[in-house]
Amino acid sequence: MRDPYVVLGVQKAADAAEIKKAFRKLAKKYHPDQSTEAKAKEKFAEVSAAYEILGDEKKRAAFDRGEIDAEGKPRFQGFEGFGAGAGPGGFGRRAQGGGFDHFEYNFGGRPGGGGQGFDTSDIFSELFGAGRRAGAQSRSMPRGEDVNVQVTVSLAESVNGTKTRVSLPTGRTLEVSIPAGIEDGKQIRLKGQGRPSPYGSEAGDAMVTVHIAKHPFLRVDGRDLRLDLPLTLYEAVLGARVTVPTLGGSVELSIPPNSNGGRTLRLRGKGLPNSQGSGAGDLLVSLRLVLPDEPADAQFVALMRQWQSDKPYDPRKDLA
Repeated sequence: MRDPYVVLGVQKAADAAEIKKAFRKLAKKYHPDQSTEAKAKEKFAEVSAAYEILGDEKKRAAFDRGEIDAEGKPRFQGFEGFGAGAGPGGFGRRAQGGGFDHFEYNFGGRPGGGGQGFDTSDIFSELFGAGRRAGAQSRSMPRGEDVNVQVTVSLAESVNGTKTRVSLPTGRTLEVSIPAGIEDGKQIRLKGQGRPSPYGSEAGDAMVTVHIAKHPFLRVDGRDLRLDLPLTLYEAVLGARVTVPTLGGSVELSIPPNSNGGRTLRLRGKGLPNSQGSGAGDLLVSLRLVLPDEPADAQFVALMRQWQSDKPYDPRKDLA
């Protein structure tokens, strides 16, 4: 991979904001879903991998110090006892004339893996984690980072299921299926839709957290729904049939005569469906008495004064 500074087109002295701006510009230019550029997919992956290095403060510092390469892999600096060239205590390339090099000779290996002992390629694999000892399982390289995104759906959409589009931090826009009955705060995992791995292994995942928007009338209480239903004084005294909203549409509710404010009526099965498919919760309707907005007329006031005088009662006696 090319130098990440060259890929993003920024100077080594560029600050984090400049690097982020350059990445966003190139990511938009080469986004596979909208770009008409040749080899846009490859260029987008290169830009993303470069930002994996320069967009991370620690990785960028390590790259600038020469500790990792442009792919984020550790650079071999050499260590005591194994020098860069042939000589006592070290090893080198194959000697001119076709003889074994020191490393191969000392460990009993031969070019191509023949002979006794360790194969040189296996020794390098064990030292640097880049391969495997003969017959051993390959070490997996780190996958790309996961990304997180939030999405909000309506209460009805959470009950019935829906599809919605989400924009990922990687620059991609995807359509996500929201399953019916999902609860607030639950996550949906999109495999392989996270950031690409700088090591060439599998990409990370996208974690979509689903939030449920507040309903204008209905409140969630477990699998039940609650509704405050305004009533006139005469509906509460005489009884009535009134229309109430539910997630499945409006239904009629019978109000018994002499219903007090605060009384709760139950509409069975009008709550949230059970995620296991074993029925639904209920709609709990609390009655709330509401007087007219305009001032009471003289006749109504006179009736109330007569009630106060002839039929007094204490609704707060249980609070004493």
